[in-house]
Amino acid sequence: MTSMWNDQGVKFPVTILQVEDCQVTMNVKTPKPDHTVYHAVQVAACNQSPKATTRQMLGHFQKSEVKPKRYMKEFPVSPDAHVPVGTVLNAIHFVPGQYVDCVAKSIGKGFQGVMKRWGFHGLAASHGVSVSHRSAGSTGNHQDPGRVFPGKKMAGRMGGNQVTVQNLAVVRVDSTLNLIYVRGQVPGVDDAPVYVRDAKKVMALAQHNSVKGLKEKILPKGVDDLPFPAGTAELAKGLPPIIEAPSYRRSPFVPPE
Repeated sequence: MTSMWNDQGVKFPVTILQVEDCQVTMNVKTPKPDHTVYHAVQVAACNQSPKATTRQMLGHFQKSEVKPKRYMKEFPVSPDAHVPVGTVLNAIHFVPGQYVDCVAKSIGKGFQGVMKRWGFHGLAASHGVSVSHRSAGSTGNHQDPGRVFPGKKMAGRMGGNQVTVQNLAVVRVDSTLNLIYVRGQVPGVDDAPVYVRDAKKVMALAQHNSVKGLKEKILPKGVDDLPFPAGTAELAKGLPPIIEAPSYRRSPFVPPE
């Protein structure tokens, strides 16, 4: 993480994400039992040695004419949004001003007690408590039901789970270095893979406004258009290398009228 200042002089935290060797490996079209078709684009990132890749995946990459990759994900798309196999994706796919969801594996904390894992208050720190200051207290019941209910908050392994942080604003895009500047924090350790997608809640609101005919409320404020079907390396050549999102709120340093 680092910090940035907007054009009003306000400092805010950002997380820098890099799009590393991201290419399209397959277009997925799967019929469903309800006679509809599931459409998706399979994307892989981060080149790795063929020795570290299984034979099955080597055959998959060779068929797509793409170098072996370390990570692979599927993005559901509309039927008209398929991208040619082998297309190199760029950070310009995300427009400054739009909102995204970041999915990653949280930092593992190991085995932790109930106070750190669940925020328990703990027992008294004064007289009368014998070596039970941070204990969970009673976890059982009477003879009926005579067991601990599933899901009881107890000590155990903490962290290391998939976490989604929603509605993070994209404040800057560097198409030369393939960097995405996201406002706020992203789960996971440094240099960990992060799955970035369009914000689901913002998309649902945009679909609702589209049905109602409110075209001016489909895209976020300040965003005129989005790359379709994807932001490729060829598209980035015709745009400025660095694009920033302006601040739209009133300056906090100017007193209200």
